[in-house]
Amino acid sequence: MTETPAEVGVRTGVRRTPKPGRATAGSGRLVALLVSPTLLVLTIVVLYPTLMALKESLYGAKELDPRTGFISDTEPFVGLQNYAEIFGEAGARFWNAFWNTTFFTVVTVGLETVVGVAMALIMHKAFRGRALVRAGILVPWAVPTAISGLLWRWIFNSDGVANALLGQQILWTTEGFHAKVAVIVAEVWKTAPFIGLLVLAGLQVIPKEVYEAARMDGARPAHQFWHITLPLVKPALLVAVLFRCMDALRMFDLPYILVGAQKHSVETLSMLAQNEAANVRFGPASAYAVILFLYVFLIALAFVRLLGADLVGGDSGRRRRRTEVAA
Repeated sequence: MTETPAEVGVRTGVRRTPKPGRATAGSGRLVALLVSPTLLVLTIVVLYPTLMALKESLYGAKELDPRTGFISDTEPFVGLQNYAEIFGEAGARFWNAFWNTTFFTVVTVGLETVVGVAMALIMHKAFRGRALVRAGILVPWAVPTAISGLLWRWIFNSDGVANALLGQQILWTTEGFHAKVAVIVAEVWKTAPFIGLLVLAGLQVIPKEVYEAARMDGARPAHQFWHITLPLVKPALLVAVLFRCMDALRMFDLPYILVGAQKHSVETLSMLAQNEAANVRFGPASAYAVILFLYVFLIALAFVRLLGADLVGGDSGRRRRRTEVAA
């Protein structure tokens, strides 16, 4: 009587594992079925509007029809003229908005990272009243941005709390570098708890035995932070920074409410696109939106390319697989 492969494995003590290719067909169809709703939503919410914005950016504003004397019903096709104007004399406003967007992103995300890590360390400590402190730290993040903008507008008013504390009369919501400072302070207060929350999640999965071994070896708290805490929370921290960079590049509502529209000092690319669309210049507005989309996409792509292994734990995963294969 011929033995089956399973019986041979039991008799010889060798466990036969199925080939990976045999199970991929059914699992692949299941994965495609489960992912298809997400892909459908992304197509409707992201892909279709992006393609429509790209198409609209190739058209100009409606002009007077010389034959009838009325505004034409259709927008003229101008090709890449809306993009070419960015690099001409008419592009000064665009480049101002571009550098404002970049400046706000670099400064706010940098400050939020430092403040957020400090918040996470405080929330991670075991002390009486920790739940109340955690709630107090996370409240700013839960406040809607529009409400936050109105709150800080009251604080930065000419006779508000900020001037009372400084003892000076500064017009925070007018043109100038002080308007940038007002936006940065409000933005850091609003979104630093987000980074703190993600870093706190990374802190809670670090085994306590690691710190106990470090203390037994005589490591001081500063050394524990730089050589244990920071490397182990690095994946969570990088994810938080990536999300904040993508969000800060699309900044609109906070400077719009706090300082106002068409302010040279704080105008961002999102505010510029909205202003063009409000003036029925949908072609240039779409061009600005497409450029902003590409800017965010390239920053995210560069971030993932440079730090992708740390974001997904690729290095540790590859080392683990090599160890298993060697064993």
